[in-house]
Amino acid sequence: MAQVLEFRLPDLGEGLTEAEIVRWLVQVGDVVAVDQPVVEVETAKAMVEVPCPYGGVVTARFGEEGTELPVGAPLLTVAVGPAAPGGEAAGSGNVLVGYGTSEAPMRRRRVRSAPMATGAANGSTGADGAGTRPAPSGTGPDARRSPAAASGTARRDATVTSAGTAHARVDALHAEGPVPVISPLVRRLAREGGLDLRQLAGSGPDGLILRADVEGALRAKAAPGSRTAEAPTTTAHAAAPATRTAGIRTPLKGVRGAVADKLSRSRREIPDATCWVDADATELMRARAAMNAAGGPKISLLALLARICTAALARFPELNSYVDTEAREVVQLEHVHLGFAAQTERGLVVPVVRDAHARDAETLTAEFARLTEAARTGTLTPGELTGGTFTLNNYGVFGVDGSTPIINHPEAAMLGVGRIVPKPWVHEGELAVRQVVQLSLTFDHRVCDGGTAGGFLRYVADCVEQPAVLLRTL
Repeated sequence: MAQVLEFRLPDLGEGLTEAEIVRWLVQVGDVVAVDQPVVEVETAKAMVEVPCPYGGVVTARFGEEGTELPVGAPLLTVAVGPAAPGGEAAGSGNVLVGYGTSEAPMRRRRVRSAPMATGAANGSTGADGAGTRPAPSGTGPDARRSPAAASGTARRDATVTSAGTAHARVDALHAEGPVPVISPLVRRLAREGGLDLRQLAGSGPDGLILRADVEGALRAKAAPGSRTAEAPTTTAHAAAPATRTAGIRTPLKGVRGAVADKLSRSRREIPDATCWVDADATELMRARAAMNAAGGPKISLLALLARICTAALARFPELNSYVDTEAREVVQLEHVHLGFAAQTERGLVVPVVRDAHARDAETLTAEFARLTEAARTGTLTPGELTGGTFTLNNYGVFGVDGSTPIINHPEAAMLGVGRIVPKPWVHEGELAVRQVVQLSLTFDHRVCDGGTAGGFLRYVADCVEQPAVLLRTL
């Protein structure tokens, strides 16, 4: 007789406590193998494919795409063959690919098969279906967000008979096909704003609905005089003071929430200071052009700036450190793991180039390109987003000259690079048009004084103005 096992959202590591279902990789009735990825979830760190530790037939899925589940909430149930000795099905014991194995196998429960109960008018499986739990009366967004509701209101797509076979059920909600949306986050934004995506005309390729389309529709909906704006959409809005203007509410969770928490902690704990200098980058740009004209892989400007950073940190190692507040010690680090800011559709992320000090310009270029592409596609792993010791922030790509960035806690410093633009400059005693860039260094004043920070920034500027300086010190 088939045994039904429940697979719960595993501990994803890095202190993560919840994840959002982005895409189901299996359907009810599919046969899955041990360690086969069954769902793609988004955490505050990255997109992750979650493998199932059981092999058998998928009998139920818990949660729609866009649903956020806490660690330990049911993901799906699997009907396996005859139970192994001790009443457990054979499984790998793996928690998640790339995160190691847990100390003890996940607790697995035997669920008795039972006749399928007649569902409500919407066609959902009744509470007595095989392997199901009694469904609470509450439904809707509030019920979906709570752990109890996430498991209690989960829709059963099929039930398991005594022979262990799955009977698939057609979901009428998908009869018209999916709406083309650029990401599940956009779909969720529309759902929370009460928008029907089928009524929107997407501005992307082939009518793809972008985030800007949804936000524009929500602004129009909330505009004064709009019929929908006059009626309160949520209890929170109805209870708000009359002086508060209705607006678009975006939950601080996922990547945005993680960034908010980290920046807030940085501001609370780190007494930062910023110094800056203008530099003539004409010779650096010429050196890069000459390197790329010589043939071989192209060298990026970011890679050259990274080489300058690692050389400067070798001369001023105090800035490659962090403060251990409990021990009241400054911990100076031997390896430079260089983070760089990357703006993506999901928000700002900081991928990390491991052992940047041991890489040349060519391998740095390749690694920057690889991590940037992974950031854009949302496939960065938690390991590629953590462990940085120093951050390089090229905000010049946004067309701005300067900034006073917030340090990426718990690091001690961040180098900012503005746009490189032609400006009047005194060169060799003559006024000339040169390629000028503003460099800024924000540093933790606990790890060093202004003299060290100024020395670091001046060395970086000297290398930008005269790349031969870098060659002399290598």
